[in-house]
Amino acid sequence: MEGRKRMVGWGVLALWVMVIALAAPLAGKLGDVQRDRAVDYLPASADSTQVAKISERMPGGDSTDLVLVYHRDGGLTAEDKATAAREVGQVAAEHPLTAPPQAVPSQDGSTLLYAVSSTEPGTDEEARDAFVHDIRETVSGEVGGPGALATDASEVYNSLDGPLLYTTVAVVALLLIIIYRSPFLWLVPLIAAGIADYLSMAVTYALHQGFDISVSGQSTGVMTILVFGAGTDYALLLVSRYREELRRTPRSHDAMAAALRGCGPAVLASSGTVALGMLCLLAADMNSSRGMGPTAAVGVLCALVAMMTLLPALLVVLGRRVFWPLIPAYGSEPKAARRSFFAAMGSSAGRRPLVVLLAGAAALAALALGALNMPGALKQEDSFSSTPEAVAAMKTLATAYPERGTQPITVVAPTSASANTLETARATEGVAKVERGRSGEGWMEISVIAAHPPQSPAETSTIRELRSALGDGVYVGGPSAEQLDLTDTNAGDRNIVVPLVIVVVLLVLIVLLRSLVAPLILVAAVVAVWVAALGIGGLVFEPLFGFEGTDPGLGLLSFVFLVALGVDYGIFLMHRMREECLEGVEPGAAALTALRTTGGVIASAGLVLAATFAVLVNMPMVQLAELGFVIAVGVLLDTFLVRTYLVTSASVLLGRRVWWPGPLAKKPAPTAGSDTERDPVRV
Repeated sequence: MEGRKRMVGWGVLALWVMVIALAAPLAGKLGDVQRDRAVDYLPASADSTQVAKISERMPGGDSTDLVLVYHRDGGLTAEDKATAAREVGQVAAEHPLTAPPQAVPSQDGSTLLYAVSSTEPGTDEEARDAFVHDIRETVSGEVGGPGALATDASEVYNSLDGPLLYTTVAVVALLLIIIYRSPFLWLVPLIAAGIADYLSMAVTYALHQGFDISVSGQSTGVMTILVFGAGTDYALLLVSRYREELRRTPRSHDAMAAALRGCGPAVLASSGTVALGMLCLLAADMNSSRGMGPTAAVGVLCALVAMMTLLPALLVVLGRRVFWPLIPAYGSEPKAARRSFFAAMGSSAGRRPLVVLLAGAAALAALALGALNMPGALKQEDSFSSTPEAVAAMKTLATAYPERGTQPITVVAPTSASANTLETARATEGVAKVERGRSGEGWMEISVIAAHPPQSPAETSTIRELRSALGDGVYVGGPSAEQLDLTDTNAGDRNIVVPLVIVVVLLVLIVLLRSLVAPLILVAAVVAVWVAALGIGGLVFEPLFGFEGTDPGLGLLSFVFLVALGVDYGIFLMHRMREECLEGVEPGAAALTALRTTGGVIASAGLVLAATFAVLVNMPMVQLAELGFVIAVGVLLDTFLVRTYLVTSASVLLGRRVWWPGPLAKKPAPTAGSDTERDPVRV
């Protein structure tokens, strides 16, 4: 029988080898379907999306549009102008352009602008990038414009995968070494997490092919973080329970079976709650948010499967020796030193629960005020933590041509309405120039130059005025309009997704905890954490990190992640507390016991999750850095303030009412001498 049980572990490993073999062809293709243009993030109904689609169908709609910028502080010399003319002429000779480039000098004589457009690369992104790089090698000036910006953005996103994965693995490995104090054990959950990440890439590619979900650099980056963060959390809980079972059980496979029975239900419940919370993003109108929902859920579920099957098999096959030098011997007793810190926290919350609750709530409210200091909406050129050449060119143009917009607003109108559209656009306040563009497919393209810098409040007002004046059937797009649509769509999505997440998470918690009050406490706590984390972001984004704006999707995405992940940890605490109450312990004492016995392992899990999301802060995209910071700070607040003090003190204050209206709210008090010092790691 013992030999047969050991074979089960080897059988699971063999099954995973087959899974990896099947996943390999799909996982390698995920990068091929990743799209990171602004228009790929927008909903199909947005004006700017319609403009992009209609323009692509027109003759020359597959053009790559660039701006060549020659600048010298104090004014361009005659030699500078001759060099610019010679280099632009070389570009025109080497590449088929849609029109000869014309020099547009700035009023102060410091800058020359040349608009360059070519259909040579077509719709092939690799050909576009090669075209942009070739022109950059030809000219000495800066190369900007939509085509160059798309190339720079693509390169930044493509560069994320390696550094993001390596940094995440390094951070998790370091923390696991510190937590486990073993030269070998840390490798086992890390290997399982790496395989789970590989599997999640394959599943995400399959979902894209089958259901056309949007795949972006942001969503795949967050998926990797979730796999390693959540997967390591589940590993910490399982390994902690397994270690204790090894002290009670002589055989490793029996100890693992007991560990899975003990912590498995809580892990399944928490991961399921996180996945459901992420899937609420499917209700979003924003393509990028809607695509991130299933991508994030896939990451969590692949981590769950790996940590509940592959990790146990690896641990059982390796046996007790994997814990060396701290091998848990059969019949030994665990040390109690690690519980003292959380026992002290619980004691302070138990002695003065009302004071602790009010003080903690006041601290969160004070931190939340920092959200009032959030910088304005993030501009396209401020989306990079470094300054790509296309962004530098845009900034040069904004300074050199302050009297006019340097980034056209594109209007597409039915050919039959083109004359009226031209007249209305010229009469719109804030419009400096209107030019007739290409026609085709029954549409006319019109280029509108605003009288104000790109993505300034005044230009945004002009775009809104154009849309209002031109009416239905005429679409206003272009880079600035895309940013406006991103902001507006995210605002609308918040009004739909935030209530949906709250309702879904509440319903799941009510079913799991068989209570109404406890779920309300947990959800209120994580919402408070979200607001406080945003407040801290408002205090540091601009002064400390130098971020010029806030990503429009930050509020929605950080809410979904913090609520789902915060409730995830709350489930572990409340699950243990409920077990204590079922065994006759008063809710107040049960809350303190749950904190004391689960605090260490869950705090370790919180540190790992916060550290993995903090990896995003070092990424070159401001959107990712802001999201990673807010989630990391929120997880730390939840781990060391909210769950430790506020949830515990609220549970002590409410007593039996925390389980209302379930049967535990009416259970009689235990007799004197009831044991509250049972299993120190049961979750």
